[in-house]
Amino acid sequence: MNSNSTMISAPFLQKNWEESNFESLTPVQERVLPLILDGKDVVCESPTGTGKTLAYLLPIIQAVDPSRKQAQAVILAPSRELVMQIHQEIQKWAKGSDVTSAAFIGGANIKKQVEKLKKKPHIVVGTTGRLLELMKLKKLKMHEVKTIVVDEFDLMVGPEHIREVKDIINSTLKERQVLFFSATLSDRTEEVASELLQNHEVIKMEANLDNPKVDHLFIYTELRDKIEALRSIAHFNGVKALVFFNQLEKLSEAEEKLRYRGVELEVLAGESDKMERKQALDRFRAGKVSLLLTTDVAARGLDITDVTHVIHFDFPTDTKQYIHRSGRTGRMGAEGTVISLVSRREQSFMEKLSKELNLPFHEKVIHGGGLKDPK
Repeated sequence: MNSNSTMISAPFLQKNWEESNFESLTPVQERVLPLILDGKDVVCESPTGTGKTLAYLLPIIQAVDPSRKQAQAVILAPSRELVMQIHQEIQKWAKGSDVTSAAFIGGANIKKQVEKLKKKPHIVVGTTGRLLELMKLKKLKMHEVKTIVVDEFDLMVGPEHIREVKDIINSTLKERQVLFFSATLSDRTEEVASELLQNHEVIKMEANLDNPKVDHLFIYTELRDKIEALRSIAHFNGVKALVFFNQLEKLSEAEEKLRYRGVELEVLAGESDKMERKQALDRFRAGKVSLLLTTDVAARGLDITDVTHVIHFDFPTDTKQYIHRSGRTGRMGAEGTVISLVSRREQSFMEKLSKELNLPFHEKVIHGGGLKDPK
């Protein structure tokens, strides 16, 4: 793990690191790891794709005492997908050790989940409602939990989650460590953190869009022609694109017209049920469709590797939105392309954003199954 090996010293983690082909810790990992290892409470804001999950998982896995057969760390996440992603990461990084984990989500058979708890997993990942159910049944015991992580914290301070988050945190020992991670923070998150954390450190990472492996492009296209532009891009060789819309109505219209024209795609929208979401993600991850149409809210917390393109069908409303969407391609050293479909009306927004981000956007036109410079 290069010069960072002194921080993560467990031999199995070192081995897994080498096998992962990562070269070095990301900036957020370098900032956060020493604080977590030192036992401090942390609030961390860091954009999508910067390595937040590993920033808290590596020290947590290293700190587990496998001889103590009890939950030692609990990770809370707002969605089924995010819970399963985190669990998969734990399994990957705990390989070669006796550290165990289990995932608990609403809607799953609770008897089977109680059986999982009988095996005394060291790290528990789950949605708040299901974990509280298991605590009330006295099946999940919190008395030895030393660390609690709240992932996507800005979503978890919303009215549907915050009471449960507080109940879970307050069920643990006074000497606990609490870690809040999120892509964005608000005044509300700062307020809740002050209430629940002790002498916490706040780490805010700026997005780094200056990645030489990611191209930021735009295509001029009038509003009525955007769907045709998207249809053309869908047929580019090797495309695996996340397409962002600002409004569900536009997404639904694009879905209908693209399907009618024979484009293979999936949709991830707010009203999708769990099975629909799982099917859409599985097909997209497996490369069976070239486009996944989504909104910012529906795509929160998703970790999809090998996204070749991020397409802004609707131009983002601010720099943060552009950064979070665009951060889903070119992750962990991979190449990526960000394409904004820009109408003449949206041109001024793009120019303003380009100045604010100090990021040049390069114009391209669609030609012959690919992109080329305009004449």
